[in-house]
Amino acid sequence: MVTGEPVLALRGVSKRFGAVQALTDIELEVHPGEVVALVGDNGAGKSTLVKSIAGVHQPDEGTIEWEGRPVSIHRPQDAQHLGVATVYQDLALCDNLDVVGNLFLGRELKHFGLVLDEVGMEQRSRDLLDTLSIRIPSVRIPIASLSGGQRQVVAIARALIGSPKVVILDEPTAALGVEQTAQVLDLVERLRDRGLGVILISHNMADVMAVADTVAVLRLGRNNGVFDKRQTNQEEIISAITGATDNAVTRRRARGSEGAQ
Repeated sequence: MVTGEPVLALRGVSKRFGAVQALTDIELEVHPGEVVALVGDNGAGKSTLVKSIAGVHQPDEGTIEWEGRPVSIHRPQDAQHLGVATVYQDLALCDNLDVVGNLFLGRELKHFGLVLDEVGMEQRSRDLLDTLSIRIPSVRIPIASLSGGQRQVVAIARALIGSPKVVILDEPTAALGVEQTAQVLDLVERLRDRGLGVILISHNMADVMAVADTVAVLRLGRNNGVFDKRQTNQEEIISAITGATDNAVTRRRARGSEGAQ
């Protein structure tokens, strides 16, 4: 597990919507250069937790700390200004724009505040994609003509335009094929190598075990275990997700061990 001061920490965070208690006393730490996988069944509270960090929801109780000091995140712009970038599952890319247009959407570079600096944006786009080893035919290709994996890595690259310190990825490999998934997971590892903290939300245990350093399990809106990836296995994590010491996975494993005797 990564040691030292976390860049982002949640201390006793709770959130309710009317009579529904969505999160209860959540603790979470993300360190620079660490991939934290956030896992749990549907309804476990993952989306609410991410939106609380991203400024969409405000916690009712508890504290969010940034680089060791308490902060208030009232809106998405507050999170962005701190250095939190979120890539949601829908990607929010504009099919009618090219890669450059998408990377700088809302953050366009201009000459004297008036004319778009197309050359500067194109060069910065190439530099960013090269730095991340992202391979696409051209930065002027329309987003609509890219594959699912290419669209995903462009969306992640766009999140890095503001030089964040923490990147949240919401199911980045959902609906991708094997080769495209590998492309995205390679990029997650490069983000870690650059010293960013990454929160990876995923239902795919193979992806989680491939790139995560730490696995944080949510169950019914509560912490249900934080695991060092090097000292755990899929069965232990699945048991924490389901809340069952006895489930199909453990029963299958028990049958296997009995057969070996």
